[in-house]
Amino acid sequence: MAHQLKLKRIEPVTHDTHLLVFDRPDGFAYSPGQGVELHLLKDGWQDKGRPFTPITLPDEPTLEFIIKSYPDHHGVTEQIAKMKPGDEVRMKGPFGAIADMGPGVFIAGGAGITPMIAILRKRLHDHGTLAQSTLVFANKTEGDIIWREKFEAMKGLKIAFIVGEPGASVPQQRLDREYLRQFVKPDGRFYLCGPPPMMKAVRQALHDLGVDDTRIVEEKF
Repeated sequence: MAHQLKLKRIEPVTHDTHLLVFDRPDGFAYSPGQGVELHLLKDGWQDKGRPFTPITLPDEPTLEFIIKSYPDHHGVTEQIAKMKPGDEVRMKGPFGAIADMGPGVFIAGGAGITPMIAILRKRLHDHGTLAQSTLVFANKTEGDIIWREKFEAMKGLKIAFIVGEPGASVPQQRLDREYLRQFVKPDGRFYLCGPPPMMKAVRQALHDLGVDDTRIVEEKF
């Protein structure tokens, strides 16, 4: 089912990501972690839908997204960064295999954090703590870390921020097998989202550490 949304507010989150706030349309239901497809209602872009994940909870009055822009791609995300209040989009969905399957290790790369935001927020709302969960969040630079202060304020959540470049206040580290070994426990669950090459490498590292696919929650393509 398609819904038409009008942008209420847009504001920067990092140097290349924006928070977009819409009114939640009547009759739209979804589960934390699910995505939607957004189409910009402007000439030349209406047929170019892209998937994004709401960061809000299903009972909240707004529908909010954090979207990373890629100006050099000259695509939909570049256009989204230029949106203004009152601009409209068409939304299709929801869809997706990422859902709350219990506490675990949330491994995200860059904008792949967005499906995990709603799940972590919902678990914190329902249980009052994230004491049994860990966030492993990899970015290119420290300035790319989305929602850093909000994650640090989530009660009980263990956090490991890592970056790919030196000179940051967080470790320069790759998501390789030896690094991930510390997070692997018997029967532990792993949430995984990020760029496809990163997901492939992390999935293989987890397999090498004895984690089978039944314990990995990720989007299925």
